[in-house]
This record gives sequence, structure tokens and C-alpha cells, in this order.
Amino acid sequence: MTLAQRSPATALPRQATYGRVPAPRPAVPGARLQPGFAPVGQRPAPMQPVRPMAERPAPRPAVRFMTVAEVAAMMRVSKMTVYRLVHNGEMAAVRVGRSFRVPAPAVREYLDGARTDAA
Repeated sequence: MTLAQRSPATALPRQATYGRVPAPRPAVPGARLQPGFAPVGQRPAPMQPVRPMAERPAPRPAVRFMTVAEVAAMMRVSKMTVYRLVHNGEMAAVRVGRSFRVPAPAVREYLDGARTDAA
């Protein structure tokens, strides 16, 4: 037993420019180009010179990110406790894929704010 064949689809007419490169558009007088870009056949405008080292801003200090397991080991609590702190917003964290990374300063801030005076 064979299945009934569908009727053949009608071919859609193709545009006359199918497969051809479109003709370049004429340049618009007064049009602005982004720096470093120029019309075809012309050289790009020179880029701005690089500032000397004395004028550059100081680089930011690198932030160390810790895994939830590292934070839990440092605080001597379970990983679930760290996840609970992150989800409740008590400790800042960054989601990377399906896991969390906690900045080291966020752990320090949490521990500084969590101190209590024992009587």
C-alpha cells in the first residue's frame, strides 16, 4: 500500500537579480562615515594616536572569584548554606553558566557584617 502523493508545488518566480551582486549605490553627498571606514577604493581615515602611558587611567585591581565549595570551606558551612545566602541576596554572586561564582570581597563584606559581640 502506498501513500497518496501530494500535488507538485508550483515553482515560485525568481527575481531577475537572483545570484548577482547588486550594483553599488551612488555616494550620498554629505554622508558621514564611521572613523576608520571609507568608501570602496579609498583609504580609511587615520585613527587617533594611542595615548601615552602617563595619560592612561590606572588598571583596576583583579577581583578573585571563588566557587561555592571554596566559600563553604572557608566559612566552614555547607554548600547549601552558601546557596541559601546567595539566593536570599545576603551575599553577592555572579552566575556563570549553571554555577555561581562569589567575589572574594563579597565574602569579606558578609563576614564583616555578620560579626556579633559575644556576651
